Order: sequence, then structure tokens, then C-alpha cells
Amino acid sequence: MGRLTTRVLVLSLLLHAWLAWRLVPPLAPWPAIAAALAVLLLAGALLLPAGLRRTADRRTLAGLVALGLFSTLFVLSLLRDAVVLLAGLAAFAWPALQVTPGFEAGSAAAVLLGALLATLWGAWNARRTAAVVDVEVPIAGLPEPLHGFTIAQISDVHVGPTIRAGYVEAIVERVNGLGADLVAVTGDLVDGRVEELAEHVAPLARLRSRHGSFFVTGNHEYYSGAHGWIAELQRLGLRVLLNEHVVLAHAQATLVVAGVADHGAHHFDPRHRSDPVAALAGAPAGAALRVLLAHQPRSAPAAAAAGFHLQLSGHTHGGQFWPWNHFVRLQQPFTAGLHRLADLWVYVSRGTGYWGPPKRLGAPSEITRLRLVPAVAERARSAAP
Repeated sequence: MGRLTTRVLVLSLLLHAWLAWRLVPPLAPWPAIAAALAVLLLAGALLLPAGLRRTADRRTLAGLVALGLFSTLFVLSLLRDAVVLLAGLAAFAWPALQVTPGFEAGSAAAVLLGALLATLWGAWNARRTAAVVDVEVPIAGLPEPLHGFTIAQISDVHVGPTIRAGYVEAIVERVNGLGADLVAVTGDLVDGRVEELAEHVAPLARLRSRHGSFFVTGNHEYYSGAHGWIAELQRLGLRVLLNEHVVLAHAQATLVVAGVADHGAHHFDPRHRSDPVAALAGAPAGAALRVLLAHQPRSAPAAAAAGFHLQLSGHTHGGQFWPWNHFVRLQQPFTAGLHRLADLWVYVSRGTGYWGPPKRLGAPSEITRLRLVPAVAERARSAAP
């Protein structure tokens, strides 16, 4: 057992012991439930470190499920303790509000039931094939040939120990069914080396659209050997955009599709420093539309300053499951959905897969179909007699 695994095991045992202290004694009126919870907590404490492994087997999956269950149990237990504390303080002024053993037992049972239901429901949400989310993006001055231009975006698939080829094949089939003009893959595709996951990423070679598939790196590509993945994805037929752009001719219009390396890529390779200005260098000044693929939403201020019309990002997973969605905004300007920054539209995908625990609550996975439309005022003018 490695040193890191040992430390995680010790921490897991301590935290699960705290949960047992807070939840098992109040369940004394129901001995069978109390015993079952004690066994569940011990099993979770021992299994959780296995979630750190990169091996695709049942033990790793069990460890990640245990991590997801622990997360919800821990948060709900803190909330329960806060309620009990507030009730105890209020009892000084209103004795009728004394916390009764029945309340303690019932609230402990509610925490257990809530965590189990959240884990099961979250696993179903995470493991199903992402639904298609349709988004209209109003662009001022959009030329008529680009009215209705569609971009299919997938992001944050996280192919790895629990997301394998079958999961990816289902995504590819659904994307191909959209008949999009362009496919954008906005980073965090993998969690593992090329030699470990190449066969599971291979279905992406079958992605189909009018103008092809484009990819930008996310932070997890750099954890997983970005240079190897760049070469592999190019071999599969995806165009990797590293602070560069392509010019596409669509009907009688010209659009620029650019991509930047992940916002923190320079920590792994100084040559990959994310630079929207460099990505646009040499692009035709008269291009009707400039789209930037950037893994992290926090690339948006630089993208707006560089003159892009639309930025497509991911990274946040929409928070993936409560309550972590409330913490994303501490690091990123946007959590999910379509937002405006000066003259730039920013769309942030909630992700097409998941990371860590197979759990999604309040932040469903998505395959996004973005449709470009003229701004409202322009549509009104064109409809006028």
C-alpha cells in the first residue's frame, strides 16, 4: 500500500468514524437500522481509497460510489447538526422547542435515507447517455448564410476507470444523429494515458458533421499526457487547436473557429500558454463569425478583448452534484448555460460525462446543439413588411 493510499485510508476511517458517532447512536430505537448503518460506514471507509485507482474494475467503481455516498452523508450530517444546535439554543428561550430523542432518531434516519436516494438517483443520471440540450445564440450582424448554423458540443467526458468505449459510442451515435455543421470537443476528454484508454476513445473517429470535429485541451489532458493525446486525437481525425484557428467557408459566408490550450496549460508546457489573441492571429478581418473553443470559462475576458463573438467552454460540470455547484463560482465566472460578457456570448456545458463519483444531481449531463440566429432586433426588422 502506497503512502498516499495509507493517508487516504486513515483520513477516510476518521471521517467515517465521525459520521458513525453522529448518526448511529440516535438510531438506537431501530437497532437493525443502526447496525446496518455501522456496517455501511465501515465498508465505505475501507472502500473509498480504491477510488484513487485508475484500474477499470469493480473495486474502483465501488470506491467512487463510496466517495459519492460519503460526500452527501457528510453534508447532510453537518446540516442536521446545525439544526440540532439551533434548536438547542432556541430552547433556552422557548423550552417547548427541546430536542427530543424522537427528533434525533428521525433526523438521523432522514440523513441516511436522503444520502442513499441521492446516490442511487445521481448514479442513474450520471450513467445514462447525455440528453441533447438545444440553445439558440443570437449574433448581431449574422449573415443570412449562417442563420441556423449548428454546433454540437461535447465536453468533460472523462473517459477513464468507469467511462469506457460503450459510453463513448452512445455519445457518438447521439451526436451524429444531430446532423450538425460542426462538432466541438471542449476538453477533459480523458483521465488516463493513451496506452490505457486509446481503444475507449477510438469511437470518436466516427463523429460526423459538415465541417469536421475540433478539439481543445482541458486540464485533465495535461494530467494524462497531453502530447500523446494530441497526437492520438489527430490520428483519429479530430483537428486539435492549440492557440490557432481554421477558416471555414459555409455557403457564401466565412467563419473562424479558434481554440486555445487549457487556461493552466503553461504549468505543464510553457509553449501551450493559453492565448486567445494568438489563436486569432492572421484570421481574415472580414470573417462574419469568430468562435473560440476554450475549456475553462475564465478564458472569457481575454476572448472578449480579442474580438470573439462566441466562446464554448466546459470544465465546471455545472457543479455535478449539490452542494458543490455553489462553489464553482469561486473559481469560474460562469457555472453553466449561456451568458453575456460585453460583446461576447459564453456557453458553458455541464459536461457530457462525469468525474470521480458516478453521481449527478441538479446538473444533468448534456450534449449541446447550439444554433446561431440573428439578434432579436435584426429578426424583427427582417420580418417587417
